Amino acid sequence: MTSETGVEARAGARHRATGAAMSTGRAGDRIFAGAARGSGVTVLALVAAIAAFLVWKAIPALRENEASFLTTEEWNPNANPPEFGIAQLAFGTAISSVLAMLIATPIAIGIALFISFYSPRRLASGLGYIVDLLAAVPSIVYGLWGLVFLSQHMDEVSRFLNAVFGWIPLFGGSPGKNSIFTASVVLAIMILPIISSISREVFLQVPRPNVEAALALGATRWEMIRMSVLPYGRSGMIGASMLGLGRAMGETIAVAMVLTFVPGINWKILENGGSTFAANIANSFAEASVTGRGALIASGLVLFVITLVVNMAARAVVARRKEFV
Repeated sequence: MTSETGVEARAGARHRATGAAMSTGRAGDRIFAGAARGSGVTVLALVAAIAAFLVWKAIPALRENEASFLTTEEWNPNANPPEFGIAQLAFGTAISSVLAMLIATPIAIGIALFISFYSPRRLASGLGYIVDLLAAVPSIVYGLWGLVFLSQHMDEVSRFLNAVFGWIPLFGGSPGKNSIFTASVVLAIMILPIISSISREVFLQVPRPNVEAALALGATRWEMIRMSVLPYGRSGMIGASMLGLGRAMGETIAVAMVLTFVPGINWKILENGGSTFAANIANSFAEASVTGRGALIASGLVLFVITLVVNMAARAVVARRKEFV
């Protein structure tokens, strides 16, 4: 009886300890859930506050504007009366960002595939670290490098593209050093680590049985990647490319230092000149009047909306595959 009573007592003690632990765990879960929810709400509140501030500051300048804000190419908010529009800025931002994404995406995915499936383990960790380190380089360093070094060596590349593909309007005209194409190459180098890092993480999540089954059936390494890895990681690669596009759209200093401002929309990307939202804000804010600052804030609002839409689209693409959510 005494032995049974001792066993029951120990069982009861363990039960009470387990209950106390579960109770503590539930309390911790509630605290963690509340903190996570609060963090999410805080982020949404910050985004809403930024949008409200931009709208509040932009409305007075938009009311004074004598031109169409969406279709006018001229940017002269300091005139009397002010006339400004975002047509050229939107064009320069879109074409430079898309070109940067088209240049960076194949290289970044190739790097991610090499590190994930071709490189030896010791070399892969070092390469991954070096690629990720590119994301830590300040924008002004990229801008100085692009202005002093890259632009001086882009002349031959631009002339080659003009000679071979000059019949295409994009590559026509007189090639220059400080062109949208040069700025796009700098942006491509800047967004490469973002696309490569995300793609690498996606490739590492491919189920090993899929990879090993393809190899066991006699597939070459490229065939295994084509049949097992790329289909599985398609949405992740698209999402990574879209995130890189969003980063390219908002880049300021590097583009402002490399790209020479020339008014008007020019489809010839090898010629000197062009402008983007971010570069125009960086170059014009110091000498802008009250209306001019409002106009720059209005252009920043458009860039904010475009970037938000791009990132939402990237999230929607990635969310199609629950493995990556």
